Parts: sequence; C-alpha cells; structure tokens
Amino acid sequence: MSHKISQQQLEYLKRVKKRKILVCSTQICLLIAFFILWEVAAQKNWIDPFLFSQPSRMIAAMGDMAKTGILWKHIGITLYETVVGFVLGTIFGTLIAILLWWNHFISDVTEPYLVVLNSLPKTALAPIIIVWLGNNMTSIIATALMTSIVVTIMTVLNGFLHIDSDKIKLIQTFGGTKKQVLTKVILPASVPTIISALKINVGLSFVGVIVGEFLVAQAGLGYLIVYGSQIFKLDWVMLSVLLLAIMAAIMYQLIVFLEKKFLKWRS
Repeated sequence: MSHKISQQQLEYLKRVKKRKILVCSTQICLLIAFFILWEVAAQKNWIDPFLFSQPSRMIAAMGDMAKTGILWKHIGITLYETVVGFVLGTIFGTLIAILLWWNHFISDVTEPYLVVLNSLPKTALAPIIIVWLGNNMTSIIATALMTSIVVTIMTVLNGFLHIDSDKIKLIQTFGGTKKQVLTKVILPASVPTIISALKINVGLSFVGVIVGEFLVAQAGLGYLIVYGSQIFKLDWVMLSVLLLAIMAAIMYQLIVFLEKKFLKWRS
C-alpha cells in the first residue's frame, strides 16, 4: 500500500525546510558581515591592521604561500597528525570502555584515576610526552591521543552503563552470554554515544596537535602560528587560525553526515 502524505504533513515539511534555509542563510550572512566589518575596520584604521590583520591581507598571504606549496605542506601535516590522534583516541578509548564495562573490578579501581585525569589539563602532560618520545611527530600525535582518550573512555562507558537493563535481562533470560549482551545490545545501542564522543574528539584532537606543534614542530599550522608571531607576520597567524577553524568544521560535518547515514540505515 502506498502511503499518502496529508496536506498538513506537507505544510509542516515545507515549514521545516524553510526554517533550515533561513537558519543556514542567516549563518552565512553573519559570517560574510563579520569579514566585511573586519576589512572595513582595518581600512578605516578603526583597528590596527598590523596587529589584527585583515581579510584581504590574509587572502594575499594564502595566495603567496599556496603558490610555493608551503601552505599545503603545513595543512597536510596538521591534518595528518589530527586524524591519526583522533582515530587512535576513539579506537583505544572505546576498547578501554568495553574492558571497564566487562570487568567491574577494574572499573571500580580505575574510576578515581579517570576522574583525576579528566580534570587534569592534558596539555600539561605535553612537555613530559615530548621528553619521553622525543622531538618528533610521534610526540605530537601522542599529545592529541592523550587529550581525547580519557573523554572518550568516560563518555562511552557512561553510555554503556545507561543502556536499558530490561534488554540486557532479556538476553540473559534466554541464556545469552556476556559477549552476546555486548555485541547484540550494548554496542548497537551505544552507537549514538560513540558518535557524540567523535564530535567531542574533533576539537580535542586539534587542541592536542596544536599544543604539540607549539612546542616541537618544524611544520604544521601550530608551528606557523608560533613562527608567524615571532617574526610579526600576523597575517600568517590569523590565516592559520582561520584554516584550523575550517578544518575542524569540515571534520565535524563529516561526522554529522555519518550520523545521518547511520540513523537513516537504522530506521
């Protein structure tokens, strides 16, 4: 049987679509207005363009660096370090969360340590990691990993512990093993929680990578920010910050896309 959509449903869908278009267009207009105001303020000397840069100077700097290929090198290195740290943090964090759910004794023993590590600024560990692993890319990736892994563990484990207990009892009633409870109930029901952890990890991974690049890198956007500030190339600094924001937004939207695909497949 074909399902006919009522007129009220069509009107509701139209209103939802119009609202999405309005929100998106407003966001774009606000962004454009911000850059226009920034450019005008710099040209009118309302702000010092040497200290605050301006969009036209950033575009010119981007063009010059793109021609020489330096810009793509810095972007590529930061993106690689971020993606590796992001993936490792998500995988290891989820695996450790599974271990803690599986063994309540280990979970109870490690709980206070996880709370302390979560409260501790992970960036404070960056110099120690660099001393241990050396002045190289491995240290930067390890810093990104340390920044995201604890949050992943606590977020995913909290999701595991709040799964509907009736579903777990149903599996156990029919003689299901703990492994079957994990694979048939816990993991499928926790996919939204894991996706939420992914969204959080995007920002945390970038923070870890940039902190690492501030300290030891010879390339990357973090290095470009530090080097640009040292030689008073504020165009490079502002451009690098803007590129980081764009990269983080793209990674976040990719996760949102995967989430929508999963929800569509699940329904």
